[in-house]
Amino acid sequence: MNYPSRVGVARSAETAGRHRPAAGSDRQVVNGMVYKILTGISWRDLPERYDSWKTVYIRLRRHAPDGVFTRAPQQVQARADATGDTDWLVQTDSTIVRAHRHAAATGRACRHPDDEVAR
Repeated sequence: MNYPSRVGVARSAETAGRHRPAAGSDRQVVNGMVYKILTGISWRDLPERYDSWKTVYIRLRRHAPDGVFTRAPQQVQARADATGDTDWLVQTDSTIVRAHRHAAATGRACRHPDDEVAR
């Protein structure tokens, strides 16, 4: 039996089981999660093309503790290994690896060049 909804419109057979229309596609929401993490923007600044910021936030909070985002790359990596699509050669450009001057542990007090040295 079809009961009228709160606004007085009868529910169709398609939406009778749902309380509200489905949120954006899963791909949109996952892309929103990636965009938020990569850019570091606040949740409310998330572009609408990724669906509502609240939907993206709720799904991230729901799936992160379950380990979904840890298992997904592992499964993709395992499939690539099985088919031989992965090249494990990794190179690091050492010209971009730098340490702060205070990172050198010399065992003496750090002096700034502008400080006067008492003799």
